Amino acid sequence: MSNLLSTLLSTAGALDAYTQVLNVTQTNVANANTPGYAKQTQTLQALPFDPSMGSTGGVRAGDVQSSRDRFAEQAVRQQTTLLGQAQQNVTSFTSLQALFDISGNSGLPAALNTLFQSFSAWGQSPNSTVARQTVIQNATAVADAFQQTATGLATMAQDTTQQLQQAVTQINQMAGQLAGYNKQILNGDRNDAGLDAQINSTLEQLSQYVNFTATPQSDGSMTVLINGQTPLVIGDQTYGILPQAVPPDPATAAYPGGPPHQSIVSYDGTDITAGITGGQLASLLNLTNNVLPSYMGDANNPGDLNAMAKQFADCVNNLLTSGNVSDGPPPVAGVPLFTYDTNNDTDVAMTLSVDPTVTSDQLAAITPGPPEVSNGVPLALSQLSNPHDSTYEINGASYTEFYGSMATRVGNLLNDANNELQVQQSAVAQAQNVRQQLSGVSLDEEAAILLQFQQGYEANSKLITVLQQLSEDTINMLTTT
Repeated sequence: MSNLLSTLLSTAGALDAYTQVLNVTQTNVANANTPGYAKQTQTLQALPFDPSMGSTGGVRAGDVQSSRDRFAEQAVRQQTTLLGQAQQNVTSFTSLQALFDISGNSGLPAALNTLFQSFSAWGQSPNSTVARQTVIQNATAVADAFQQTATGLATMAQDTTQQLQQAVTQINQMAGQLAGYNKQILNGDRNDAGLDAQINSTLEQLSQYVNFTATPQSDGSMTVLINGQTPLVIGDQTYGILPQAVPPDPATAAYPGGPPHQSIVSYDGTDITAGITGGQLASLLNLTNNVLPSYMGDANNPGDLNAMAKQFADCVNNLLTSGNVSDGPPPVAGVPLFTYDTNNDTDVAMTLSVDPTVTSDQLAAITPGPPEVSNGVPLALSQLSNPHDSTYEINGASYTEFYGSMATRVGNLLNDANNELQVQQSAVAQAQNVRQQLSGVSLDEEAAILLQFQQGYEANSKLITVLQQLSEDTINMLTTT
């Protein structure tokens, strides 16, 4: 009788273990598409079988084990960080390229070409009031084109600063979520597969924005350090980061009127900008601190657009003021055409304009010489389209070529970003595929496990039925006896 009861208990224990296996399988199937979820496995432990000692064997449920592979998770996050950076680069450089038209049909190139043509027409009719008025009109169009490009760059800089602030806000919000998950773990939910999925899903989202390391602790919590050094999440505490605009130092800056430098500071005020090397945040910092200043200037350089605007305006003004409107007597000297903010070299393009007090009869056409040339000034101005004198060039190039180099630079940046984006999309897909193979849920595999343990469950159920009947028969026999 004792052997029957022992066998019955052993079979009942097996049924309980199989039930737990089926429950875990059901959970896997239900969460197959849940972001961050890793397949769970119910382990089974064999019980000792020694009839002489009363051990009837059987099986019992052990611990539930996660198939999550930390190295695979880290690989996905690393590639996602690079992908986030590439995606932001493509978006930013596409917007920047739209400000530089190299077709010659619009914007600054078209305005320059039209002005050069009007200089040439004036040279053919140096005393023509209409030709001179056309020069003023087209010079105004050039100034407007410089202003529009500068305004576009300034608007883009403002938008980038806002995006930078939004990215930091997202990072801090996700850090708060992770700290909340850590708190749940510290309160006893350490083995919650759903909570584990939320943590890893949030970490993957965070990796789009910034480079970091995530290290599991002995208490089950996750520690997150930006660039492996700056705390972001430790236990149930967050250590938020902040964006900070740093204006040029008047004592050391070559161009104190330049736009501020954007930095990221940690919770204790430490500048960690240099440690932001990946994700959308790194892309935005590079755009606002390196790419845009190369066009619009900063504390260390005036920016190519401003340098071009200043040198072009000075060149035109110098040629006009070197000539005479008439021989007199006394000779009447020409006047400058362009004006701009002479106190801030990083604001030239934005403030460039045609002096509204200048009239067409004040434009000098005569080169005093000797020898005197009645149309010498407009001829010299028309040659600015293809100068043969380094005095009329900028960095060894014509103004049109210099503008083309600016447009080419952003074109190359966009081309490189698109190539990097394609590479990173493939790299992320590959890393995710490896992770899926290691810790993803396979519905076919789960179906096989379900079928296997259902059959085992049914077999044990039948055995219990048989054992129950044997027990009843034995009890009846003993009662009758």
